[in-house]
This record gives sequence, structure tokens and C-alpha cells, in this order.
Amino acid sequence: MIPEGTRYFLPPEARLRRELLERLARLLYSWGYEPVELPALEFYNPQHTLSDLAFKLVDKSGEVLMLRTEFTTAVSELIKGQRLEGPVRVQYSGPLWFRERDVELGRSREFTQVGAELIGVSSPQADAEILELAWETLQLLGFKGAQLEVGLPALVRDLLEATSLGEGQKEALRQAIQRKNSPELEELLAGYGVHPSLQSALLTLPDLYGGREVLAEARKLPLSNRAQADLDWLEAILALLPEVPLLLDLGRARRLSFYTGINFQAYTPDFGLPLLGGGRYDGALLPYAAGFAVGLERVMEALRLPVSEAAPEVLALDRAMAARLRAQGQRVELAWTNNLQDLLEYARSRGIGWLAREGRLEEIH
Repeated sequence: MIPEGTRYFLPPEARLRRELLERLARLLYSWGYEPVELPALEFYNPQHTLSDLAFKLVDKSGEVLMLRTEFTTAVSELIKGQRLEGPVRVQYSGPLWFRERDVELGRSREFTQVGAELIGVSSPQADAEILELAWETLQLLGFKGAQLEVGLPALVRDLLEATSLGEGQKEALRQAIQRKNSPELEELLAGYGVHPSLQSALLTLPDLYGGREVLAEARKLPLSNRAQADLDWLEAILALLPEVPLLLDLGRARRLSFYTGINFQAYTPDFGLPLLGGGRYDGALLPYAAGFAVGLERVMEALRLPVSEAAPEVLALDRAMAARLRAQGQRVELAWTNNLQDLLEYARSRGIGWLAREGRLEEIH
């Protein structure tokens, strides 16, 4: 028995997970992203966006700690603690934990993420780099039909702030916008007594989805000068990535509220949950930063790769010969007995093709 929302990974699947992690690490490293390792424990912060989902612990001094629920906060603490100046490119991987399953984020209680952060610079070029790297990640993993959906949470926040509603009411509107539930959104707006012009603008948000022409529709909304500048920024990013098939979703309003610039997620047509997600979070945790993360379990579920056991190539009675074969790159398992019949039966059951004994290799039939 293990806790709900956790699981074991047996050798074939565990091996595939490790291979994917290594491939992703090599890709990120080739783009200049250096690996860092981060602690699983953090100080509990009730203001953290995901604090309600965190496992809390108390150490012997009475300090309240939490198991990490995302990596971005830990990365920001690392950068601030080391006083590193940008541009800084880092990559990370490891497990995260939720106290309970989260429907909106689509997570189990324990899951693994791989991510990259570009810190210390803020420009359309930096955002274009993160988007292009996210696209290259999808291609490396084999998601040829994937789409990157790019949103601008500040646009949603701008219109919600203009309503002058309470935080609870704005959160209800945000959730309806995120779900693209126009009937619910319309009912909430009417019930809250929002001004008709703002009602019309907010009801437009779920429909601001599509190609680059969506920008022109967004510019018709009653936005602040800052939100219009955010649209200019997004337009500059798009101009740098003509070959990357991006979809705009300007009604995106994800729960992770520290995003201050673009926010994006990747989907495939036959899998309903996002494969990766990220964005820019200037001023929220660091002066300038952007990044993204990939969910390993979700990627494996979406890929539906066949998982099969990889048997050793050789079963060895000769220990010296086993060492030489391993040095040549072969996978060799040592015999646990001198009973030849038992060894041959075992090798056949595992699919091991060769027996090493007395200085020679014998094919197993």
C-alpha cells in the first residue's frame, strides 16, 4: 500500500523516464542552460500561490516547512541568495508534491517536472527564446502536432481590475474566463452589476483564441495604456518567431498569478491536458525572469510509448570476461550459481542471448 496519488515505477518504465530526463537535460544544456539542484523543503509561506495545496511539516524548532509545489520560487531564492546577475540560464528537474489532487492544474499528489529559467533580462527576444526552446522541447519528445498556446494574463487582470469588484468576485470571473464558460461568465457579470461596457469586453475574452489576427481584436477592447503596451510586446515576440506555429489565447487566466507577461501552455489534439507551461514573471519573484516546465508523467501518458523490459546481453560465469565486456559497452549480468542448467533456463526466460564462461562467449539457443 502507498498513499493515494503516488505510484511505483518498475524497471522498464523507470528506465524510460530516466532516458527522457537525460534527453531533455542535454537539449537544455545545448542552449546554455546550466543544471542546478534545489531542496525539497521550503519555508511555509501562506501567501504562496499554491500554499493551500502544500504538505506542511514542523521541525523540532517549531519552524513550519512545506514540500515544494513548484520550482520557480526555489530558483528565485537561489538566484537572490547567490546575487547572480543576468542573463542567467538554469535548468532543473525533480519531484513536486501536492497535499491533494488539483483539478485545475491536473496534477497527482507527486509528480516530476523538468524546467528552464532565463533570469536577469526582460525583452521580446528573451521571451522568444523561451518559446522557441519550449517548441524544440516538444519536437525532441516527438509531439510533431503540438500547439503552443500563448496568453497575456495581464490583459485579463487589467479588465478585472477595472470592475472594482472584490477579490472573491474577481476570482469567480477569472475561473469562468479560464474555463471559457461564456454562459456562466455572463450570469456572474450581470449578478455583480458590472458596467455594460465592461461586461461586453470581458465576454469577449473567451473568444480571443486563434492565429495572429487575434491581436487586432484585442486592441479594440477598453484597455489601459499598460495593457496596450503588453500587446505591443507580444506582437514583437511573434515577429521573431515566424516559423513557430503559435496560437493566441488572450483569455488565458491561469491560477499561478505571479505571471506578469506572456503565459503559455502546449497541447496535442488527442490529449486534453497541457504538456508544458511557462511564461514571464518580472517583479513577482525576481526583477526579470521567464521560464517553462514540462510534466514528465503527463508527457509519458501522452506519448503512449511501448514499455518493454531490456534484458542484459550477456550472462557471465567468468567475472574477468564480464568486466571486459562492460568496458566495451555491453550490458552483462553475473551468474549467481554454477548450475549451468539453471543459468540457461534463466537466460532463456529473460531473453539473454549469450553466456560468458572460461574466456569465451557461447550463444544461448
